[in-house]
Amino acid sequence: MQVHSIPDPSRVRFSGPLAPYAPALASELAALGYTRTSATNQLQLAAHLSRWLEARGASGRDLTPKMVDQFLLERRCSYAKLHTLRALAPALGLLRRLSVVPPEPPPAVSTAPADVLLEEFGRYLAGRRALTGPVITAYQHWAGPFTREVLCAGGACRSGEVTAAEVARFLALRLPAMSRKSAQMTACAIRSLLRYLHAEAVMPADLAGVVPPVASWRLAGLPKALPARQVTALLAACDITSPAGRRDRAIILLMSRLGLRCAEVAGLLLDDIDWPGGTITVRGKAGRTDRMPLPADVGQALVAYLTDGRRPVAGTRTVFVTVTAPFTSLRPSSVSCVVGRAADRAGLGTVHGHRLRHSAATATLNAGASLEEVAQLLRHAGVATTVIYAKTNQARLAQLARPWPAAAGAR
Repeated sequence: MQVHSIPDPSRVRFSGPLAPYAPALASELAALGYTRTSATNQLQLAAHLSRWLEARGASGRDLTPKMVDQFLLERRCSYAKLHTLRALAPALGLLRRLSVVPPEPPPAVSTAPADVLLEEFGRYLAGRRALTGPVITAYQHWAGPFTREVLCAGGACRSGEVTAAEVARFLALRLPAMSRKSAQMTACAIRSLLRYLHAEAVMPADLAGVVPPVASWRLAGLPKALPARQVTALLAACDITSPAGRRDRAIILLMSRLGLRCAEVAGLLLDDIDWPGGTITVRGKAGRTDRMPLPADVGQALVAYLTDGRRPVAGTRTVFVTVTAPFTSLRPSSVSCVVGRAADRAGLGTVHGHRLRHSAATATLNAGASLEEVAQLLRHAGVATTVIYAKTNQARLAQLARPWPAAAGAR
């Protein structure tokens, strides 16, 4: 019978310039929640780096990004794992904070006119429009081709010389080849960029009106809501005996009962929960803040996760964090993935997080709530945005149906 030894971080032997910092790294890994096995692997990686530096007669101060890349390249020749910059991040992060190795170089800033213009546009969207980071990134992405090919054609910024005909020509060539959603996003981003340039007096004329609306029949579709039995199946797919399951159940309840967006769930802070008052503070789009009632079942799920599931994370007060080390706040995309994995376990196919928001609105309307009340739940600016959910209430629509015409005397 083969006996496997239990990994022990304290038994990792260091030599070389990084040896004095091995205890600090071990403490750091323990604080970040690494298991004994993972901590041992991380320490072995750092010990390899220290020996590599020693063999070259180098110190920690010599560990430039170029040398790090060279070390990882050589490590890949002999090791099947832990040979990426991400694997080395915990050790490098500690050593940089202790000033043992040079600080991380700042990200390269592009000086290309198109990139500079898009960066200034992003600052405008953040400061004047109060848009969030992901939305700003999306606007910059969709406006990028227009900025490079029209506003900064030839490598020089010529925003003040662009004509309406040039804008129309670009749109006529690009939009027909795109999907409806991509065309809408491109038109919206270019329109916003043109308004910004005119407001900043870079462009003498406001050319935003040149960008036509992309054909889309409002209220033509139906919100893709999940029926109650499928929401129940999602919740049942969360293993509440595990920290991940308790976290996932709390997330799904928040989204299906209160209609929270993925970004709102990811941004929820411990301080946003008012336990005595039974409310939570939700930070939504455009800097909007709303206080909402905390349903009993959602509160119980949050308590179960916070008391036996959430690991304390230094420097963050977000409610939902990862369940494996290093513990960090969940991103909005990760929140949607929580829903997607639960749907996969429940056999529901592909389900994205935003469908739970549609489900909350539809369930509330079908329970007898008015459109105004559903708009308040979803925190819409007006009822006009909520009107589409009226099409999902089949009971109320049936009352509007007129009887089928029949011939006189026919029954």
